[in-house]
Amino acid sequence: MLVSLFWLLLFFGGGIFLAYRRIDLRTATVAAGAAVLAYTIYTFAGNGYWLWMLLLWVGLGIMIVPNLVELRREKLTRPLLNVYRTMLPSMSDTEREALEAGNVWWDGELFSGMPDWDRLMSFPAPALSDEEQAFLDGPCEQLCEMLDDWDVCHNRADMPKEVWDFIIKHRFFAMIIPKEYGGLEFSAYANAMVITKLASRSPTASSTIGVPNSLGPAELLLHYGSEEQKKRYLPGLAEGTEIPCFALTSPEAGSDAAALIDSGVVCKGQWEGEEIIGIRLNWNKRYITLAPVATVLGLAFKLSDPDHLIGEQDDYGITAALIPTNTPGVTVGRRHYPMSIAFQNGPTSGKDVFVPLDYIIGGQEMAGKGWKMLVELLSVGRAITLPSTASGGGQAAAYATGAYSRIRKQFNTSIANFEGVGEALTRIAGHTYIMNAAVSVTAGAIDQGEKPAVPSAILKYHCTELGRKVANDTMDVHGGKAIMLGPKNYVGRNYMATPIAITVEGANILTRSLIIYGQGAVRCHPFVLRELQAAGNEDLEEGLIEFDDALFGHIGYAISNLARSFFLALTHAKFSQVPLNTPTRRYYQNINRYSAAFALASDFAMLTLGGGLKKRELLSARLGDVLSSMYLASAVLKHFENQGRRATDLPLVEWSVRTLMYQAQEALHSFLQNLPNRWVAAFLRIFLFPRGRTYSAPSDELAQKVVTLITTTGEARERLSQFAYTKIEPGNPVGLLQEALAMSEKVAPLEKRLRQAYKEGLIRSEYLGDQIPEAKRAGVIDDSEAADLEQYHARVRELLSVDDFAPEELSRASATHDPGDKPAKPAKKAAKKKTAARKKTASKNDAG
Repeated sequence: MLVSLFWLLLFFGGGIFLAYRRIDLRTATVAAGAAVLAYTIYTFAGNGYWLWMLLLWVGLGIMIVPNLVELRREKLTRPLLNVYRTMLPSMSDTEREALEAGNVWWDGELFSGMPDWDRLMSFPAPALSDEEQAFLDGPCEQLCEMLDDWDVCHNRADMPKEVWDFIIKHRFFAMIIPKEYGGLEFSAYANAMVITKLASRSPTASSTIGVPNSLGPAELLLHYGSEEQKKRYLPGLAEGTEIPCFALTSPEAGSDAAALIDSGVVCKGQWEGEEIIGIRLNWNKRYITLAPVATVLGLAFKLSDPDHLIGEQDDYGITAALIPTNTPGVTVGRRHYPMSIAFQNGPTSGKDVFVPLDYIIGGQEMAGKGWKMLVELLSVGRAITLPSTASGGGQAAAYATGAYSRIRKQFNTSIANFEGVGEALTRIAGHTYIMNAAVSVTAGAIDQGEKPAVPSAILKYHCTELGRKVANDTMDVHGGKAIMLGPKNYVGRNYMATPIAITVEGANILTRSLIIYGQGAVRCHPFVLRELQAAGNEDLEEGLIEFDDALFGHIGYAISNLARSFFLALTHAKFSQVPLNTPTRRYYQNINRYSAAFALASDFAMLTLGGGLKKRELLSARLGDVLSSMYLASAVLKHFENQGRRATDLPLVEWSVRTLMYQAQEALHSFLQNLPNRWVAAFLRIFLFPRGRTYSAPSDELAQKVVTLITTTGEARERLSQFAYTKIEPGNPVGLLQEALAMSEKVAPLEKRLRQAYKEGLIRSEYLGDQIPEAKRAGVIDDSEAADLEQYHARVRELLSVDDFAPEELSRASATHDPGDKPAKPAKKAAKKKTAARKKTASKNDAG
């Protein structure tokens, strides 16, 4: 019996071990052959079973065949390739270019089912240079001090002229522009931290400054512009004499860029007194940030050449060009008013606008390559501006709400002591930590040369969604204080701004259901893209060789993930190798487990649904949720290491990772519940959840540690909101709340003394304001202590107060507003020049 068990363990356990360790086919075949030979000798000695021996030799023969490369190509791979070519899903040019954008980074490791943690841990912690730190401590801090969000959004519907002048003077629009053109040439990390700080103070300022440093003319010029275009525009963009915007969205085409009807037709026309070959443009765009004040417009349109003036093609496709807004036929100036947030945003249109061919970014040779430009830049830019904005809002919310919940009392105790409030506080802190980690780690990777297309989509979706959750919880904790708008409200405007980030740079519903996994499944999978490319190779024999290599690599990968998923789930991944032996060790192992499970589920989803998977959006979204949870959890662990592995941050790390991995488990469970092929779903469940769903959400005890962390002064609370604007000054409630929190800790023993005196009958007043003088008279507290209490409670009353207005004050028409305090000085001048130019050139610049 024991001998039989030995042979069973040898073959079954050995097979799992070889698959788990991803031993190559040839080595695995040799190992299996040695084991079969040993059993054969054992059988001939009269101890084994002849049937089992024959079956083992048959199995070994099956393993040997794939090692005969020429035979397997002809007999196995060629027929499979022919079938595979008939199953290939259709792919548009825009989908293909999106797939090719950026590169594969940590997302590829997670997709492998066997992540190499050394790759992630080898990246240096992102850090600000001395120059970047000085900018953050100097101009950025000063700008925050200048901003009054109530005045900006309610009274002016714009930032004051002195704020615009300050932004231009200190080159906030030029963070990504190299110094040779007059820019600041900041790192991606510095760019992100500047936006984070501004967002903690004013969504208007962060949006205004974030867009020119993300997807806009400067970024397009730096990567694709001709030298002449760079010299023409970049110095002006750096100095602020040129105000940029980029126009993509139109009424008919939002997320579906391929549906653009904005057109450019190559034709002949008059330009500066000469007949040239140029482009006649017609467009109608909306939702364009900075369009009302822009002097140079980046424009996406579909280019056609019906007369073949520049080549043999009729249609070139999406093209990007730079158009000065004073060009005849261009209309700018009107505004949208997004959720009452006052950043400049509005429509732009053009009617029969004739421009030279060299207005195309990069010149004529870049005609038709506009979509490729945009998706390549989004692979980086989408990971910075919007996620940093969400992170900044979260940092301010955590800092303010933690303090508010401590000084706000109900039923004679701080509301932070109520478990229901504590639950919201925990989410605020934990979600903020996740956002901070994702932004910091990903920006650091970008500075190391990565262009993480899929992680950028993960950050865009999840950071903005987490930002929305933080805003909701912050509103709930503050209650009526957050509802009443006015100068004293530091919550409401950020709450109103959260949906804006949800809708731009790819609406969140689209991003989750189509982009994250839809792009990741092909781009990050170790073999799928290689198989697609091999199947599309016009050289059939070369394609066969490439497909054969990818196919058998894929088969080995799938077998390995079957073994790894089952073993890691069965053992709770306790024997999985991880890079560190620290209190966070188990979380690395958990990610290893779900990486294998995710890779296995992905393969079976693609195998059973084929090209139809991209139409099963909810299945794709759930798999994307698993990938996202693993990426964000990895970022949390890396961020914890980057910040020096501070023990005081462990509650935040544990809550964040446990929340994310629980979500990964539930997303996989939901995927299996909804997989159309129920036999496959049942089979997968054996390997993914052999012990059931064993991962639990964070405990109440852990949550309470997080509550204590953000409602008590200390380094962990400060680190969580490291880049928020927290200066203690009259116009900054976030800073004043921190001051009040520190005061509350100082007077806590005095308040305890008053409560005890009340119980003992030494003082009779129930109202604290009356208790203080009574306690002083009774000798319970001295004059100095009474002054401290009175000062603290006066501060609390002021911070808890809300605004009220005379009816006429709420009418913008009667609000004090200096008509001269407009941001659009460059645009006003441009508009005057444009009008003059129209009169001067109307007769000679008509397009032919």
